[in-house]
Amino acid sequence: MKKRLLSGIKPTGDIHIGNYFGAMRQFVEMQDNYENFVFIADYHAMTTVLDAAELKKNTMEIAKAYLAVGLDPQKVHLFRQSEIEGVTELCWIFNCLTSISTLKLAHAYKDAEAKGKPVNMGLFDYPVLMAADILMYKSDVVPVGQDQQQHIEMAREIAKTFNNTFSDTFKLPEGVIVKTVATVKGTDGRKMSKSYNNTIGLFDSEEVLRKKIMSIVTDSRKPDEPKEPEECNVFALHKLFSIDQVKEISNRYKEGKISYKESKDILFENMNNFLKPIREKKAELDKDEKYVLDVLTQGREAAQKVANQTMSEVKKKVGLI
Repeated sequence: MKKRLLSGIKPTGDIHIGNYFGAMRQFVEMQDNYENFVFIADYHAMTTVLDAAELKKNTMEIAKAYLAVGLDPQKVHLFRQSEIEGVTELCWIFNCLTSISTLKLAHAYKDAEAKGKPVNMGLFDYPVLMAADILMYKSDVVPVGQDQQQHIEMAREIAKTFNNTFSDTFKLPEGVIVKTVATVKGTDGRKMSKSYNNTIGLFDSEEVLRKKIMSIVTDSRKPDEPKEPEECNVFALHKLFSIDQVKEISNRYKEGKISYKESKDILFENMNNFLKPIREKKAELDKDEKYVLDVLTQGREAAQKVANQTMSEVKKKVGLI
């Protein structure tokens, strides 16, 4: 039998190419190798999103985005975290086994505190809810970025505590560090981020895409001047979208045989060709939201079946039934 993979996607709004290369692509690449449970972490999003309309919109948009890039509902159980009965109950049970001192070590809490940001209980308790998400489905592996490895470690510790307190119940999940490309640069040369307003959207129209590419910051070297490709913000994106031409473009940079305008034109053509089918699939899903809801319902039913089994076992062991 295939190992079970669990991952969560926080609905944070518009999706950009940094999101795609940083995480989305890897989920699609792994879907043939595991039994996949992928949830939209709408409860987790509430630590920062407290607008009902925005949360609903973001949830649907992230579902459509993952389907558009190739997540297959026949291979992946895609569902909303909040629709699974028992996940918050399991979180409460784990809360009763988790010390405050442990939660004070969480990176998100420490970072917010260091920056003087207000910390709500949702943010403080974030690792315990995440542990409930991970352990509920008896997950074997959880793909995470390097900076999220702590969440897996906390989930393992909570599982050990439960198993030692009651009896062996939960597997100890392994974190799979997702390989990521080098930081995807935004139009201003900084890391692509909505907070910097420098993103290129995964579903931007051709017109918007061209405008953004032409706005990418470059230096003032003339077309016939030699240029260092590794110092160019445009070339950084060529390495993602112009793979077959990278060597040729690099040589032309060094030899002073390409202008930034031509480089941007080439990048637009290649990026548009790459994004066009994804954009078209997203447009189809926008017209058929019933299909998206059906996918989420199908995923919920599969996830709820496993959650019911887990919660029945847990409640008996702790004395609730």
